[in-house]
Amino acid sequence: METLTLDSPVIPTPVETSPSVPPLLALEHVGKFYQTRRGQRIEALRDINLTVQPEQFITVLGPSGCGKSTLLKILAGLERRSSGAIHFNGANLEGPSREIGLVFQAPVLLAWRTVLDNVMLPIEVQRRDRAAHLDKAHTLLAMVGLEGFANRYPFELSGGMQQRVSICRALIHDPSFLLMDEPFGALDAMNRETMNLELLKIWKESRKTAMLVTHSIPEAVFLADRVVAMSPRPGRIIECIDINLPRPRTLDLFTSKAFGHYVTHIRQLFNSAGSLDA
Repeated sequence: METLTLDSPVIPTPVETSPSVPPLLALEHVGKFYQTRRGQRIEALRDINLTVQPEQFITVLGPSGCGKSTLLKILAGLERRSSGAIHFNGANLEGPSREIGLVFQAPVLLAWRTVLDNVMLPIEVQRRDRAAHLDKAHTLLAMVGLEGFANRYPFELSGGMQQRVSICRALIHDPSFLLMDEPFGALDAMNRETMNLELLKIWKESRKTAMLVTHSIPEAVFLADRVVAMSPRPGRIIECIDINLPRPRTLDLFTSKAFGHYVTHIRQLFNSAGSLDA
């Protein structure tokens, strides 16, 4: 595929290609129903088909209530799918996996534990050797710019710093796949842009596969190799858009014509398929 310059015209790719490398993750006809207390059946997800390649950065974009977070919870093993199949690393995914890390919308740090002890929590839960992972914890904290904060407590950190700690916690057991559910949604615009840059730095250095849920079209395009656009409930994939923009990415990308073409295409897609919050 020809590489785009920042001012090149963009032709969005509406269908998935057939890569030669086996996918890390494959979803086949995945659906999810909920039963209310009154016996009403609510369909959250319908016929989700998606493949994710190793070391890809995927963003999932759609209106509130379309099942984006439900999809991540299913992949993390916190929810059970109602139909379909999920294959991870060539095996059926039927529950939580140590190869999958999850970053929640809020940092969810334990106030009585230090930064280091919060990062080390998955090691304790999984009953792994704490001493063997201490160096890894300090390396992760240094990677996200929190070297020297290991003995601080959550109340001593800003919101962005707390979210960096939660990312370190998700990476401490070295998962191959990192899921993120709107991790910067509570931050103001300037801090959110800064954290997007930090996230790309972390992703590049850790070489993980990543999937991030967001309501923001510019954020989805800026971060991703591929944007997965979802319809209003029941959530369906209405288009997968390959983002052919150069890396590493800087904030200057937001003003480029190529970036604008992607944003415009996706906004028009949602205008025809349903609303989007941001």
